Amino acid sequence: MRKINKVLITGITGFVGSHLADYILENFPEVTILGLVRWRSPKDNIRHILDKITLLYGDLLDPFSLKAILAKHEPDVIFHLAAQSYVDFSFSSPIATLEANVIGTANLLEAVKELKFASGYDPVIHICSSSEVYGQVKEDEVPIKEDNPFRPASPYAVSKVGEDMLAFQYWLSWKVKTIRTRMFTHTGPRRGEVFATSSFAKQIAAIEAGLAPPIIKVGNLESIRTFLDVKDAVKAYWLLIYKCPPGEVYNIGGIETMTIGEMLNKLLKLSTVKNIAVTVDPSRLRPSDVTLQIPSIDKFVKETGWKPEIKFENTLKDLLNYWRKYYKKREDEGTVQ
Repeated sequence: MRKINKVLITGITGFVGSHLADYILENFPEVTILGLVRWRSPKDNIRHILDKITLLYGDLLDPFSLKAILAKHEPDVIFHLAAQSYVDFSFSSPIATLEANVIGTANLLEAVKELKFASGYDPVIHICSSSEVYGQVKEDEVPIKEDNPFRPASPYAVSKVGEDMLAFQYWLSWKVKTIRTRMFTHTGPRRGEVFATSSFAKQIAAIEAGLAPPIIKVGNLESIRTFLDVKDAVKAYWLLIYKCPPGEVYNIGGIETMTIGEMLNKLLKLSTVKNIAVTVDPSRLRPSDVTLQIPSIDKFVKETGWKPEIKFENTLKDLLNYWRKYYKKREDEGTVQ
């Protein structure tokens, strides 16, 4: 097991990054947590732990800031979670997506490489790729294994292929100690409202609060996903950097598989309002979609002993309650619109 005294989390203000910080603080309080942030990064997700972490201001698109931060603080582990992660946005802004995910990752890896040869600094780097790299798989290819062909179906997916392969190349060429993950669908409190599970839960909470008519707007409900709780996801990430060798790649995902429509029905059953209608919003339909996301996680389970523990129904309850509290807080503050 690796000795870990200090970690750097890029994307610490985001959904997974904030939950990872929570997990480390709760289970490994002796570990120093550094977070890479831009000056304008919203801090709502980490406000409750600001006194327990250290924020470092820089930008993945500014290699000078990255190299200065790494040279000064030398974290033992870098969790590279920062990304433009919204698939739909990537169709309208492909260049911004490629810059953030590919160029940003290249800048980080290059900074580590230069310091490795200049001073011997040699951290373990978790590169967070995505199941989206596999694209639309064939029926005889599920469950999806790590050696499945890439068929990226969005600019976001293309950017994650680039990020994934850059990490592999830096290991092959310079032995920069990267470990890649391809995470499948995961959710929970703090999930961005543009993602299906969170969007549906927020709409239901708004209906319950009397702020919206009893109608939920949806996209493609036939897409099949395997769902995982974010708390199980960050535990997997921690085990990854403790137990997995550099140069490897692992699928990580849940074990509860269903269509998006079946997931929505589970959420609707949790609502206090029982007459909610469902309507398709054309703006929520993608130009090309990925509809069969079922992972094989055998490789990661064999390496680490990890397994999902949180029932998806509990994940949905937590997510719905998160949005209920969101509207209750704004009602108490008089800011509900």
